[in-house]
This record gives sequence, C-alpha cells and structure tokens, in this order.
Amino acid sequence: MGLRPGRTMRRVTRPWTRISIRVPRKSYVKGVPGIKIHHFEMGNKKGNFDARVYLIAKQAVQIRHNALEAARVVAHKFLSKKLGEQKFFMKILKYPHQVYREKPIATGAGADRYSQGMRLAFGKPAGKAVITKPGMKLVEVRVNKENVEIAKQALKKFSSKIPTKTQIVVELLS
Repeated sequence: MGLRPGRTMRRVTRPWTRISIRVPRKSYVKGVPGIKIHHFEMGNKKGNFDARVYLIAKQAVQIRHNALEAARVVAHKFLSKKLGEQKFFMKILKYPHQVYREKPIATGAGADRYSQGMRLAFGKPAGKAVITKPGMKLVEVRVNKENVEIAKQALKKFSSKIPTKTQIVVELLS
C-alpha cells in the first residue's frame, strides 16, 4: 500500500501514543517505526557566521517525518550547490515525536467483513510527525551577510514541501 496523502495527517490530534521504556506492557503503541530524517545538522558546524535565517510555522499542524526529509534534501542540495559545504550551517530544530496511526481501508468484495466498521479502529503505527504551533521555529540556517538571500531561497524551497504557511525571519549578529 502506498503513502496516504499529507492532508490526512495535517490536523493536530493527540492520540494515545505512550511508549514506555521501563514498563513496556504499559505502552499504548507497539512497534514504532524509525524516523526517516537522516541528518539534523548539515554544513559547517564549527563555522563563525554573522546571520541566522529561521523558518517559522504560522499554523498548528502535524508535519510527517518523510515531508521533513524531502524538504531537508531539497534545501541542503540547493545550499551546497550555491555556497559549498563550508559556507553555511543548517539545522532542523524539531524532532518528530508524535506517532501517527493508520487503519487499513478495504475496498471490493467482502470489505465490510474485513473492516468491521469502527470496531478495533485503533490502527497500526505508520510513522512519526512533528506537532507545530504558530510561531514555532522549524529550521535554522547560519550564513554570512552576503549569502542571506541564498539562505532565504533555500528556506522557501523547504517550505514548499511542508503542509503549513511559513514565515522567513533574518537575524543579524553583530
């Protein structure tokens, strides 16, 4: 089965997603899949930059981990192509903690017997998501002042992959 559309996960719902390490039998969710984000920090970690550019969420939504990974790949590729690896530092500031579940939907002959309506509709863990609030910083890019416009373009590409309206804020360090 393919990936469901992102609009099915946008709404912020806090289901029971307790994962207990000490007492595993008290966990609500069994077998949580790993996250798809490969790197949270990219570029020159020890560089001394004089500008920070942030991507800020304007709405409360859930952003799936595969959407964050797709956005990260696009922004990182753009920055490394335009500037090179040593002239920027990009960091994803939020970690996907929220486990979302999907209930299989059957179609065709005998689907009513398979699905059983809302009985046992808890669903199986399908992935993880970040829950955002309005004004929450999602990504930080550090560059020098002359490269701020390129960082803005990279964050614009990042924002096109996630399901919320965003705002780009530049913070100059003196």
